[in-house]
Amino acid sequence: MCRWLAYIGEPLRPSTIVLDATHSIVAQSLDSPLGAETVNGDGFGFGWYASGAAATAEPALFHSIEPAWNDQNLRELTRAIESPLFFTHVRAAAGPPIQQTNCHPFRYENWMFMHNGAISGWRDLKRDLTLAIDPGLYPNVLGTTDSEVLFHLALTLGLQDDPIAAVGRAIRMVETVGHEHDVRFPWQGTVAVSDGSTLWAFRYSSQGRTRSLFHSTDIPTLREMYPDQARLAAFGDHARVVVSEPLNDLPGVFVEVPESTAVVLDADGYRHESFLGA
Repeated sequence: MCRWLAYIGEPLRPSTIVLDATHSIVAQSLDSPLGAETVNGDGFGFGWYASGAAATAEPALFHSIEPAWNDQNLRELTRAIESPLFFTHVRAAAGPPIQQTNCHPFRYENWMFMHNGAISGWRDLKRDLTLAIDPGLYPNVLGTTDSEVLFHLALTLGLQDDPIAAVGRAIRMVETVGHEHDVRFPWQGTVAVSDGSTLWAFRYSSQGRTRSLFHSTDIPTLREMYPDQARLAAFGDHARVVVSEPLNDLPGVFVEVPESTAVVLDADGYRHESFLGA
């Protein structure tokens, strides 16, 4: 399907992990050992919150239908800015066309959302799920992906008040509609969502065999584990990364997120919560 990365912490130049990491998200767009597809070259997106901006500020987005490894603008942009919270997504199209409006992340006011996975039987489920979106939100659906519909379903079902509950309700709706259409395992995926101050990440599939997802160990612990790793100096004590697959091969740097789990990352650190009845 796709690969994605989300960062939260002290303001960071995104190129540090988007481009320069040993197995960066751009490297994953060319070679993704843990992905359903090895190559993710059907466009990409980069979204970020400005350093020093209010928590309610709208994030900025950059989308392109070029492969991430071939886009000079991505290199220029991620080396020029600093951000305390940013998303990057590289796409392997599963059916919807390659166009900018189908590139993640998606945005609504101060919220960002991205997804790796798919709604099975999407062609048959699309009408019912799209019509369940609040009429006031429907005009904001600009592309043709199942991911964007899920985002607006979650908004319809209370994302801005309780992200974990709302994403859960949206996925349960996908499963209910899917089962009505005789789709055995309707939902597959990992999701990231943020309001600009907190990052929520989800790993869940109807079959219990979800795409891979990892988060980094806290930086003070990593400095104790690897005192000679000079690259750790680039990160503040509160820096956290959630990513489809690890950015390097150092043992203990990345922790796999368990099945049916929501990860919450904020100023207090991170915690795991059971998601959808695990």
